Amino acid sequence: MEGATVQEQDKFVAMVTAKASVTLPLSDFHPVSMLASPKHEPQTPRFPAIDYHNHLDAQDPAEVLRIMDACGIEACVNITMKTGDEAIAQIDRYRAANPKRFFSIGWMDWSGADNPDFDAFIRLSIERLERLAARGIVGFKIWKDLGLTVRDSSGELIRIDDERLAPIFDRAGELGLPVMVHIGDPEAFFLPIDAQNERYEELAAHPDWSFYGAQYGKGELLKQRDRVFQRHPKTTFVGAHIAENSEDLARVTRMLDENPNVMVDISARASELGRQPYRAREFFLRFADRILFGADLVPDEKMYRLYYRFLETADEYFEYPTHASGQGRWMIYGLYLPDEVLRKVYRENALRLLAPWM
Repeated sequence: MEGATVQEQDKFVAMVTAKASVTLPLSDFHPVSMLASPKHEPQTPRFPAIDYHNHLDAQDPAEVLRIMDACGIEACVNITMKTGDEAIAQIDRYRAANPKRFFSIGWMDWSGADNPDFDAFIRLSIERLERLAARGIVGFKIWKDLGLTVRDSSGELIRIDDERLAPIFDRAGELGLPVMVHIGDPEAFFLPIDAQNERYEELAAHPDWSFYGAQYGKGELLKQRDRVFQRHPKTTFVGAHIAENSEDLARVTRMLDENPNVMVDISARASELGRQPYRAREFFLRFADRILFGADLVPDEKMYRLYYRFLETADEYFEYPTHASGQGRWMIYGLYLPDEVLRKVYRENALRLLAPWM
């Protein structure tokens, strides 16, 4: 305030201070970026895409097909979260809707894991797996309840690398079924929900998502999982969500180098990949043959188009596709991937896995 008197300066400071002291709840703070930069919004992907990771049990197949048509999605894989007869019903429902565009991945049923005769549970699990395979599933999913909540008859947590589970992974390999593995969740979910947690708002809204204080920490869960990859080289595995380690691509790189039977999908991780665009682009270029496109979000036109913007453009500082609650207070940057990588990630890698059923 050049030229102003001391009194005028004091008055101005008091006015600014009064305005800045207005209380604003963090949940109501939604800043609009003042950054002026190029903006591209692809309506469809550069090449037809296969969404290899979604959950459609609660969706209307006709509406999903409409969105797929509008957004250039050639096929979608429903990971049913149902078991038993309910799983069969979901598999049949989507096959009836369009058998060339919908495929299903089955879900591990842990009911009976507390049977004192664990061998009987394993035999039952294989029977369940074979029933789903006969119904046409294209893969089988092991979720994060293994290692975190599922217990045997002694009350002990069942480890991911429990050797008693080996026959299940072996049988999946014999049936030609890729096993999708989702363990652990983001790093922040294993930390205290406090002022230093970058996902504070998300976890404050969903405190049940936190695994802080769990018997096995994130690092230990990953080590257990990796031992399963190594013990079953004839089984193909898909590490969901960049193998649940998108905050540390160097570790994912080492895991992929050590386990040629593993692929990863990018579902629900544009948020993490897009805030480290240089390292993420390098990762995509190196592992172009082993990365699968997937959303893990309710099919929606805006959601898919944000994925395309992330993968195809060099746009800077824009929002990422996410669940309604958001994942963190940051924006992402586009990777501007070359066509030969986009073809593989969008479609060709998934086709290799789906070929027996197409």
